[in-house]
Amino acid sequence: MTHLPVVALTDCADPNALARQSARIATLFGATPTVLPLGGPDPEGAAALTLLDLLRSTDLTGGPTQPVVVLVNIAPRDGHWPNGVPFCYFRHGQHLVISTVNHRVLAPLVTYLGLEEVQVTDVREVLEAAAAGWAELADAEVEEIVRTQFRSLWYVPLLARWLADGRSVPARPLTVRPPVEQEVRVAVVDNFGNCKLDRPAVELPGYDGAGSLSVHNRRDGRSVPVRCYDRLPDVPLGEPGITIGSSGIGFAELVVRGGSAAELFGLRQGDQVFRLTS
Repeated sequence: MTHLPVVALTDCADPNALARQSARIATLFGATPTVLPLGGPDPEGAAALTLLDLLRSTDLTGGPTQPVVVLVNIAPRDGHWPNGVPFCYFRHGQHLVISTVNHRVLAPLVTYLGLEEVQVTDVREVLEAAAAGWAELADAEVEEIVRTQFRSLWYVPLLARWLADGRSVPARPLTVRPPVEQEVRVAVVDNFGNCKLDRPAVELPGYDGAGSLSVHNRRDGRSVPVRCYDRLPDVPLGEPGITIGSSGIGFAELVVRGGSAAELFGLRQGDQVFRLTS
C-alpha cells in the first residue's frame, strides 16, 4: 500500500467527527491525515481560499514532488439535494482532489488554476462497480453506505483510496463554471486578525498600491478610507492598510500592522468589504 499524505477540509468540525474521519482515513491510507475543520459563518468562502492555497503551496518547489490526496467536504447551503450534493474528483498535476460539487468552493480554481472539468460520481454506481471488481463488500454493506447520510465518512475515503490505486471508478464529466459574484468578502480571518479577501489586490476597484479604498466599518456603519500598500512592512505601525497578502494569486488582505483589522472594522468571515463594479 502506498502511504500517500491526505489533507481533509470539512465543515463537520466537532471532535467526534474529526476522530472518526481521521481513524478511517488512517486505516485506508496507512498514515495519519491532516483534518482541518472549517466552521464559522461562511465555511464555503474559507474552503475556497484554503483549497486554492493548499494546491498553490505545492508549486515553486524547484524539482519533483510527492502526490497529495485532498478531500473537501463542504456542502452547498442551498438545501437542493435530498441526501447531499454529489462528490466529484479531479487532478491538479499529480495531486488528487475529491470534493463535493460546490461551485463556490471550486470557483477560484477555475479562475486562477485553470480548472475546467470535474468527474462526478454516483455513490451506488461506484460501490456496485467496486463490489463486482476489487472490493470485498457484501450487498448489505453496499446498501448501508449508499443509504447513509454520512457519506464524507463512509464513502469519500473509499473513493479516494480506489482512485489513488488507479481503479476504474465510474464517473461523468461536469464543466465547472467561473464565479459570477461581484462582492468582495472576507474569506479567512487569520490568527493576527488580518482579513484575507477573496480577490487579488489588482482586481479591487481603484487599487494601485498607492491610493486609498473605501472600506465598510461594520462597527459604526460608515465607510473609512484605507490606504493601499504593496507589502505589509510598508504599512505604518498601528495603521490600517490594504496590501498583497500571502494567499491565492496575489490576493488582498485588510490589515492593521501591529493590531487586528477584524477587531477594528468589526469584520468576520463572509462579511462584505466593498463591492466591485461590473
